[in-house]
Amino acid sequence: MTTIINESISDRGLIRASLGLTVLSIAGFGFLYSLAGVGIGQMLFPETASGSLIERNSVIMGSSLIAQPFINDQYFQSRPSAAGYNPMAAAGSNQARTNAELAKRVSDAASSIAQREHVQQADVPSDLVTQSGGGLDPHISPQAAAIQIERVAKARELPIEKVSSLVGRYTEGPQFGMLGQPRVNVLKLNLALDQTKISPDQN
Repeated sequence: MTTIINESISDRGLIRASLGLTVLSIAGFGFLYSLAGVGIGQMLFPETASGSLIERNSVIMGSSLIAQPFINDQYFQSRPSAAGYNPMAAAGSNQARTNAELAKRVSDAASSIAQREHVQQADVPSDLVTQSGGGLDPHISPQAAAIQIERVAKARELPIEKVSSLVGRYTEGPQFGMLGQPRVNVLKLNLALDQTKISPDQN
């Protein structure tokens, strides 16, 4: 009888310990740890932690980290997106280089861009016809921006030199001076274009 009572007490102790560890784990790692991570992120990297949102006149225009489509000829075009530029569905096409459907899509896109930008198909940069791994890359290469300058300048009735200067201004170098390649943030560049005025001597 004594043995049964002792085992019952021991079982209750194990249950209390298990429940205590569960509550501690959920509170500590599920709540406090996440809260601390958010707090530290907000302190050290406030802009990035808030989504790197870009506002104009109290209106959120987008995030500098997320690509969005631009259709009008007055704007520089982003990289194509397998996710339809939907941040909740970030994904690549997952098609192999040997996939016939991928080859046709890239060829058709290159032909269309070459016609739109009045360049040879061989001169179309690969990042304008290929989708990034996540489908939300907000950048294009300086070469991809360069072939769009003439179209954008004509559509906005701006000197080519002025648009080219803006592209240069919004061309970012490799991160920390050594990681990655030079790149142009499409959203930032297009917003800068919207704020560009034609001076009287250009009319």
